[in-house]
Amino acid sequence: MDNAEFLALGRQVLATQPFSVLLGARLEAFQPGRVTLALTLKPEHMQQHGMAHGGVVSYLADNALTFAGGSALGVEVITAEFKINYARPARGSALIARASVVATSGRQAVCRCDVWAVQEGGEVLVAAAQGTIVRRAADSA
Repeated sequence: MDNAEFLALGRQVLATQPFSVLLGARLEAFQPGRVTLALTLKPEHMQQHGMAHGGVVSYLADNALTFAGGSALGVEVITAEFKINYARPARGSALIARASVVATSGRQAVCRCDVWAVQEGGEVLVAAAQGTIVRRAADSA
């Protein structure tokens, strides 16, 4: 499968996620073990201090980690765990999450993700995350 086909497949998967559709997430790049997921910030994504809600930032990191891990494992996956560190307030016109696989075994992938805010001067790191992505068990449906 070439990169264009891989990206098209990833976009089909994203389109089946109602929460991702609700938020307006976009898959901008996708290849085995690497993903770029983006979101244009809207007033509905903000909290009372004028920055993106931490849950929005966390969603983007979690979903990017899962796409990266799933693409490396080649099976349906879920997040077993993840940790996020917020580096600074997420202010700007959009958020971009870039995730990649650090290591894989037969059942899991350990992945990293940086979340960036798009501002007038460029991109600013707002969060860093790491997670373990695992094969989805038949009973986790």
